[in-house]
Amino acid sequence: MNEFFEELGERWVAAARRREAAIEVPSLDPRISLELLELARVAARTRERRFAPLSCFMAGVAAERLQTANPGLDHGSVADYISEIRRELEAETPDPPNER
Repeated sequence: MNEFFEELGERWVAAARRREAAIEVPSLDPRISLELLELARVAARTRERRFAPLSCFMAGVAAERLQTANPGLDHGSVADYISEIRRELEAETPDPPNER
């Protein structure tokens, strides 16, 4: 996705190796990344700001479980999965008052 996330992926691999585990380098699909950013925005605006990172973590756990249950799933389907929940959260939130 970009240099920061590529380096971060390598750090996760190295940290796993120090725990005697071999993992594949985690990476972010651009469409999934955008959906996670939108989820964070909605969570921060509709609930508490500090819930945004945990909402994205939970989305990642859920997406991984979905892919485990359905190994043929493509990135677009995972992005749609995250988007569905984000839209549900957004729909439950009253519109902010108009600022003039």
